[in-house]
Amino acid sequence: MPDLKKICEETVLLARETGKFVKEYRRNNKPTVKSKGRNDFVTQIDKASEEKLVKGLGALLPQAGFIAEENTSDKKGDIYNWIIDPIDGTTNFIHGLYPYAISIALQENDEVVLGVVYEMGMDECFYSWKGGPALLNGDPISVSDNATVADSLIATGFPYTNYSLIGNFMETLDFFMKNSHGLRRLGSAAADLAYVACGRFDAFYEYSLKPWDVAAGAFLVQQAGGRVSDFSGGNNYLFGQEIVCGNSKMFVEMQEVVDQIMNR
Repeated sequence: MPDLKKICEETVLLARETGKFVKEYRRNNKPTVKSKGRNDFVTQIDKASEEKLVKGLGALLPQAGFIAEENTSDKKGDIYNWIIDPIDGTTNFIHGLYPYAISIALQENDEVVLGVVYEMGMDECFYSWKGGPALLNGDPISVSDNATVADSLIATGFPYTNYSLIGNFMETLDFFMKNSHGLRRLGSAAADLAYVACGRFDAFYEYSLKPWDVAAGAFLVQQAGGRVSDFSGGNNYLFGQEIVCGNSKMFVEMQEVVDQIMNR
């Protein structure tokens, strides 16, 4: 069994180092943008960042494979796999707008056992490992304790390629605008989840997400005392392209509202 604490600490250093590389590049260069599909962009720095992460993580745990957004490695591990998003919030990055984040999770068989989200704008690194605390720049964090949706600030992400549920989604916006402290859409699911973990947001939900968007952040929410599910309340949020999470007090109410509207 690998020493998850040590691996997590080394992963934090790698994320910070890679984040410094990304920020310096962004300061000195205009990103070259390519389209992977409608409103789905990649820059040359996404690929360069992922290559640095794959190389560094490969040295940390040579037996691990990779599930990575830009497919810079096709290695698959029998037990361990890193799940990586080199820049979550690429559209923000292109426009010079924070937040954007590096998201790194380690999966052991079907279980995530380590998560790191490094948000570059505020130089904040959120991290945890199985059996350890949830931390932000070394300090313990926990989810909020607001008990109802009415008392909560809720984050979401707008669909940008898959509009199949846009009608239902607009209904959720209407509901939460009228029945909560408000809605926020920051443009980085990894940052949204990290902010739920540290109590800035009380809940987050979105559909049409990929595993590299949510793996690290969802783990952080759970490690910080929150709950995570798919819209139906099940566990298929990593690969099922839908996620809802919140603190343990208001989660059931939050999940039921999302389920009733999105799965109508």
